[in-house]
Order: sequence, then C-alpha cells, then structure tokens
Amino acid sequence: GTIHLFRKSQRSLVGKLTHEFRLVAADRRSWKILLFGAINLICIGFLLMWCSSTNSIALTAYTYLTIFDLFSLVTCLISYWVMMKKPSPVYSFGFERFEVLAVFGSTVLAQLGALFILKESAERFLEQPEIHTGRLLVGTFVALFFNLLTMLSIKNKPFAYVSEAASTSWLQEHVADLSRSICGIIPGLSSIFLPRMNPFVLIDIAGALALCITYMLIEINNYFAVDTASAIAIALMTFGTMYPMSVYSGKVLLQTTPPHVIGQLDKLLREVSTLDGVLEVRNEHFWTLGFGSLAGSVHVRIRRDANEQMVLAHVTNRLYTLVSTLTVQIFKDDWIRPTLSSVPIANNILNLSDHHIIPMPSLKAADNSNPVTSTPAKPSSPPPEFSFNTPGKNVSPVILLNTQTKPYGLGFNHGSAPYSSVLNQGLGIPGMGAAQGFRTGFANVPSRYGTNARGQPRP
Repeated sequence: GTIHLFRKSQRSLVGKLTHEFRLVAADRRSWKILLFGAINLICIGFLLMWCSSTNSIALTAYTYLTIFDLFSLVTCLISYWVMMKKPSPVYSFGFERFEVLAVFGSTVLAQLGALFILKESAERFLEQPEIHTGRLLVGTFVALFFNLLTMLSIKNKPFAYVSEAASTSWLQEHVADLSRSICGIIPGLSSIFLPRMNPFVLIDIAGALALCITYMLIEINNYFAVDTASAIAIALMTFGTMYPMSVYSGKVLLQTTPPHVIGQLDKLLREVSTLDGVLEVRNEHFWTLGFGSLAGSVHVRIRRDANEQMVLAHVTNRLYTLVSTLTVQIFKDDWIRPTLSSVPIANNILNLSDHHIIPMPSLKAADNSNPVTSTPAKPSSPPPEFSFNTPGKNVSPVILLNTQTKPYGLGFNHGSAPYSSVLNQGLGIPGMGAAQGFRTGFANVPSRYGTNARGQPRP
C-alpha cells in the first residue's frame, strides 16, 4: 500500500467542536435558535450595563434568568445535534444523555447564580448602597419581554419534558392554590392557570412583579433595602424552580428507574414469567437512558424443549411497549444427571442396577510399607506402638451384590450378603455377621491389637 510519511494529525477539541457546530448549523431548524442566541447576547450585555449603572442587585438577579435562557438555547441546539447523530461503537446507546447532561448543567449553574445573589444580598444588608431607578424599570420590561419571547417561540423539547416530569416547585404549588380560587370565580381561566403553569414563564412574571414593586417603593419612600429583599426573593424563586429539575435530570444520569414506571415494569415481568416455556426471569435491570426513553436488560431461563426464538419474540413483544432499548438473554435449563460410578466395572457384572459400587480412593503403595498399618516403615525406627485392624488406603474399590433394588441413592442392602468373593480376595474376616454391614481388612492380621518392640504379643 501507499506509505504516508506525514500523517494527518488528529483534530483538537476545538476542531471537533467546530466540526459538530457546522453540522448543526447546516440544518435550517437551528437558524432560528442561533438568531435568538445572538439577540440574547446583545440583551445580556445591555442588562449588565444597566445593572452597573442602577446599582440594583435585584435587576442583576433578574438578568441571571436571561443568562439561563442562553443556556436553554444551547440545550436546544444539543437536542438537534443528538437527533442528527447515530449510535457509534463508543456510544452504543446513542447520544441522548448529552441533552440530559445539558439540562443538568444549566439548572445547576442557575442555582449557583442564585446562591451568589444570596451571598451579595447578605453583604448589602450590612451596608445598603443607594439605588438609581433611572433604567431599573426599562431593564425589567426588556428582560421580561425577551424571556417570554424566547420561552414561547422556541420549542425546547428537553426543558419542556423536564418541566412536566419533575416535581412541582413551591412557587408552582402556591400559584396553583391561588389559581383554583380564581378559576372558581372565572371558570374560563382554567385552561391557562390549571393544572399548573409553566415554571419558566411563572418565574419570569414573578421576578418582573418583584422589580416593579421595588421601583415603586424606592420612588415613593426611597426605601433602598427593598431592592435587596427583592433580590433575595428572586434568588429563592430561581433556586426553588431549578432544584426539582436538577434532581430529576441527576437521577437520569445516575441510571435509576423512574418511580412512575416501576409498577408497570413489575406487571410486565409477571406476565413474562407466565409465558409458555419460561422457567425464571432474573437479573433484570431497567434505567432511564434519556428523556422519555427507557433501557433495560433481562435474563430468561427456559425449558430444554422450548423454542428460543419463540420465547424471545414473546418476551420482547411484552417489554417493548415500555422499554425502547431492550436486551434479552435466553438460556436453556442446564441440569446434569449424577454419575453413579467412576471406576471400571468387571466383566462378570451383567446388570449395573443390581449392584452397589463403593468407590474408595486408591493410592500406590510404597515398596517399604508395613502390611499391618499401611504406613511406611523406617528401618532405623522400631515398629509402631499400636496397629489397628482397619482397612488401609491402598484397598481397591469393593463391589457388593444387591439382591433388593432400591429406587434412590447408593443405599446399602441390609440383608445377608455373600462374602465368598470378598474372602477369596483376602478382603474380609470370617466370623463377621450380616449385622456388621461390610468390612474390609487383611487376612494375615493378628487378632491382637499389636506387638511390643521385642516381638512378644501384648497381653
């Protein structure tokens, strides 16, 4: 092949980001988002200048909501990029978790901004500066108009899903209680205020209302401390609105199972366990892959005579209604019959079921072993003090005839067993009754328990 002396270097991180941005910008749907992003940057620049000129921390807290709108526009671009990208070997489940990460990062940054406002407000309570109201009201209406225009004009799928799936904030709960009272008087407003308002629209309106009250009190009574109080209120509303969204997106990143689908999953797994051929469903694991998509894996044990493809089709058909990305591993029941014998059978044995085989471990006897104790005898040491009349370890397996066949196990026959074959091999002691069961030994073993060192029998 062709030898390339100068290989092209890999792209840097900035180069990769530029390439992906061009890929997103090529789609016409993203042009509207890019336009709103440019206007947002201009609006943020003017608002920050007006915050500096008015010396109002409440307007600064409200400006942070406009910065959050910029983060939401970036999240919307990431959502378009995720739809364009296909799964790769590195990201086998796709790129849906990137938009989850974008939502989590945006909400966490908004909460950090709220904590910064609370810290600055605590310092201002000690020494309250003078607030200039020249551009306070203008900045409030400019920020409100642009925030509402961005939220209502751009269809942000990730934030729309999170705002509906996450738990309600304390601001939404209080407004919902107030809305029920208003809708009881004017039923036509129920479609607007109920069941719950958009949290982003709600916080924009509430923040603008707090700034209007601040402007009125400063103009009438020169009560500058109300600006700090309004900043704290806006910061608390921001934190309370973003916190449930951060918790929800964080649980998705931790691959937890959504609580609202646990009951449905249990029902589907019970249905799968009752399918024909299924013996057991185990090692099930389900987690949230992205917003609105659930992934999972499960092991299914089936009978040995069951059809694997048929069971797989039925299991997938049941779980696919809830789990979009599913991995099912089918394996048949694996059981092994116990082996009755592991030693060779003599030629005179005709029927295996009529005999009991008693395997005994066989060891190669040493050349200098003592036939009494089956232990090596040292020439320099005297014989052992005691030698018991017990079977040695070098005895080969004994096969006993069974006149009564038992249905289970390797039980012993309790009737009389012929010892002729055993005695011919020198492995039995005459005089042992049938009640003793079976016993092996050496024919030349003395009846005494042992001998002393001089060779005289012990008393």
